[in-house]
Amino acid sequence: MKIGFLFPGQGSQKVGMGSELARDFPAARKVFEEADEALGMALSRMCFEGPEDDLRLTVNTQPATLVTSIAALRAFRSECGVAADLSAGHSLGEYSALVASGAISLADAARAVRERGRLMQEACPAGQGSMAALLGIDLAAVQAICAEASAGGEVVVPANLNSPGQIVVSGHAAAVRRALELAKARGGAASMELKVSAPFHSPLMQPARDAMAPVLERLNVNPLDFGVISNVTAQVNRDPGRLRQLLLEQITSPVRWEESMTTLAGAGIGETIEFGAGRVLAGLMRRINRSVKVRSAEDPASLRATIQALGSGSE
Repeated sequence: MKIGFLFPGQGSQKVGMGSELARDFPAARKVFEEADEALGMALSRMCFEGPEDDLRLTVNTQPATLVTSIAALRAFRSECGVAADLSAGHSLGEYSALVASGAISLADAARAVRERGRLMQEACPAGQGSMAALLGIDLAAVQAICAEASAGGEVVVPANLNSPGQIVVSGHAAAVRRALELAKARGGAASMELKVSAPFHSPLMQPARDAMAPVLERLNVNPLDFGVISNVTAQVNRDPGRLRQLLLEQITSPVRWEESMTTLAGAGIGETIEFGAGRVLAGLMRRINRSVKVRSAEDPASLRATIQALGSGSE
């Protein structure tokens, strides 16, 4: 059976992330050491010990999430020879997927996503933007809601197309709140505003996209060992020459996760491993396609259980 590697995005972070992996696996510990050196800061200490308020800052969350994912991946690889046929990452997680594929080095990716986080945080003044999860409503209805809620120069757009019945919208705070009320009136009773620091994947991120262009232009890109599904296209990319543009477009484009996982399954992937903190992607896959198994590599216990299951071929 073909294997896919999955990598979470922002929102999966928590104090203590990666600490047990670094304790038990030299390969994981080396990842944190390499990242600390590349960034010139004790990112590992922030991951392991917090404080949570610092870890939640986008400029720190993005490299912390990436580095923890790659630590889990390298711990896995140090113990298991199973290779990926395909990979995907949710938003920020696409950088992790590209590191896994060999397209970008860990050090370069850590520096790039720290700058990405800083630019995204600064793109929209605090309080002016927001995001909300619209639940139990299909994409066509969400698009209609966004069109109705956008008014007077304020915009709200679909930002994360996560799974059937779970779409996140993003934009000006007032427009997002109007969309939320419209969604609740149309049956999305559980819809809610999210506690985020910026309106990610919306037109309000254009300043970040503009400023990120020279950062990505300087990024060293290598051939990919396996294909990575792009958030922007929801299609497999194996062309290193397209990576910079796809990563740039991702900043203001919706994350097409449901379509990406459909692409993954269509390529014959029946087993996947979610590397890093949390199990958000496993939850989304249960809503998208229950025939695709998502195993976890979050800590030593889950990593070893995954290795054992893959070795035995158990379901």
